[in-house]
Amino acid sequence: MQRLFVGLFVLLAACAPRGGLTLYPQAAETVTPRAIYLATTRGTDGPVEAGVQMGRSRSASVRYARFDITVPPGHQPGTISFPKPGRAPDPAQDFLVTDRVLFPGAAPFRQDLSRAMAANGGDAVVFVHGYNDTMADGLYRLAQLGHDLKLPGVLVHYSWPSRGQAFGYAYDRDSALFARDGFEEALDQLAAAGAKRITLVAHSMGGALTMETLRQMAIAGDRRVINRIAGVVLISPDLDVDVFRAQAKRIGTLPQPFLIFTSRRDRALALAAKLSGETNRLGNLEDLSRVADLKVTLVEVGAYSTGDGHFTPGSSPALLALLAQVSDLDRALARDQAGRTGLLPGVVLTLQQATQVVMTP
Repeated sequence: MQRLFVGLFVLLAACAPRGGLTLYPQAAETVTPRAIYLATTRGTDGPVEAGVQMGRSRSASVRYARFDITVPPGHQPGTISFPKPGRAPDPAQDFLVTDRVLFPGAAPFRQDLSRAMAANGGDAVVFVHGYNDTMADGLYRLAQLGHDLKLPGVLVHYSWPSRGQAFGYAYDRDSALFARDGFEEALDQLAAAGAKRITLVAHSMGGALTMETLRQMAIAGDRRVINRIAGVVLISPDLDVDVFRAQAKRIGTLPQPFLIFTSRRDRALALAAKLSGETNRLGNLEDLSRVADLKVTLVEVGAYSTGDGHFTPGSSPALLALLAQVSDLDRALARDQAGRTGLLPGVVLTLQQATQVVMTP
C-alpha cells in the first residue's frame, strides 16, 4: 500500500508544470499579451511572484486580479516554458507577465471585467485547475490553452488553495470542498459583470469542485447563473462515478454541451481508483452504461496520451491541433452521429442519453 501511495503522488506531481510568474513589461513590445482574470481563495502566506503573494493556505474571502500574459511566438502546443535560472527573461521563449492589476475588492474587478465582457460579446471561459497546482501553474495553463485552442471570449481563472506539493493530496481534496463558496461568488461576479455565456473547463480535482459548486447552486435554487453556463468540459476528472451521478441528478438539467475527456491510459487516475477501492474514476471510465441516463458526452483520448496521460487534451500537440479546428465540438459530434463522419476521427457510440467518442489519430 505504501508503494501505491508513493506511485500516486509521483504521477500526480508530474501533472503540473513548475515555475513562477515573471513580471517583464518589455515583452509587450514584441508580443501581444492576453488578459487573464483571476479569482482566488488562496491565502497570502506564499512566495511573492510578479508582485503578488501566491498563497497556499485557505482564505474565506475571494481576491481578484488581472494578469496580462504573453505566449512566446515559437511556442510548441501543449507546453509551458519558464525563464531558466540565471538567464534573463526572453519573450521569444518564455511565458511572461507584462502587467498585473490587484483589485482592492469585487466592485473594481467587476468594472474592469465588464469592459472586457462588452468587447467580447459577453462570452467567458473559466478554468479551474487540479491537484498540486500553484497559482502560476493555473494562470499560465489557461494562457496556453487560450492560445493553442484559439479560445474566444474573456479568460478567467479560479485558483483554489492547492498546497502545490506532491504529498498534499488529502489537503487538496479538502481544499476543493472548502473552495465551493468562493467559486460560486466568482461566478456571481462574472454574471454581474455582463457574462451571457460561461464555459467551465475543469481539470482533475477541479472537476469535483466544479460539480459540487453547481450542485449547491442548484440546491439553493439559483438558476440565474446556472442558466448562463453554455457548456462544461471536465478533463480527466478525479471524481467518484457514483458521486458524479448524485451531483448530476441534484443539478437537474445539465448545461449543454457537457463533455468529459477520459483516457484509459491515465495512470494517475488508475492509481487513484485503486486507492479508493474502485475500478475507475470518472476520468478513466470505460463503461458508458454507468452514465447512460445522463446527457453527457465522453471523449476518450487515450490514443493520444503520453507520459502519465492525465492532461492529454491540454498537452498533446496532435489533439490540440484537431480540437482547435472544431469550433463547436458538440455540433461536430452530433453530425458524426448522423452519419456525416470526418469531423472527428474515431468511433461514436450512443446509449440512452449518453454519447461516447473513442478518438483515434
